[in-house]
Amino acid sequence: MSLSTLLLVAVGLSADAFAVALGKGLQMRRLSLRGLLALAVTFGLFQGLMPVLGWAVATTFADQITGIDHWVAAGLLGAIGAKMLWDAVAGDDEDGEPGDGTVPLGELLLLGVATSIDALAVGVGFAFLDVSIVGAALLITVVTFVLAAVGVLVGHRAGVRWRGPAEVVGGLVLVGIGLKILLEHTGVV
Repeated sequence: MSLSTLLLVAVGLSADAFAVALGKGLQMRRLSLRGLLALAVTFGLFQGLMPVLGWAVATTFADQITGIDHWVAAGLLGAIGAKMLWDAVAGDDEDGEPGDGTVPLGELLLLGVATSIDALAVGVGFAFLDVSIVGAALLITVVTFVLAAVGVLVGHRAGVRWRGPAEVVGGLVLVGIGLKILLEHTGVV
């Protein structure tokens, strides 16, 4: 597989992470380097590690993974998006919510898993192609890190101006991504 093709795969895999980072940036009242790096590093690592995991278990678990990956991703993104919508309506900003520039660890890990499940399936595919899994994983990690960081910055910039509606949009984006995953995997779209 050529470098340009791998780069396109990396950008494609990073799209969900970018959209989620954008949504989380929309919620941030104060931008913190710590919060930005936490999101970008988490998304980058999960996106880079999932193809390696998929590649490693391709022959054993491929049928089981592809049968449930869309349900897991859709459920996680939908639940987190619904929580963001609830927080926007209820005005709840306690316990390290993104208003202070941070994201709680549990939510960070759930978002990392939810946005990278498709990368697991790509890793399964890599096992049957002439792909250097280490090189591919590193490229996916770097591309995702950069796009997630940009997403947080752009989201924060927009969120400072349009705080309330921006939080609603962020929640709707996550719910929408979860719904899109379900519709694509169930053959509706």
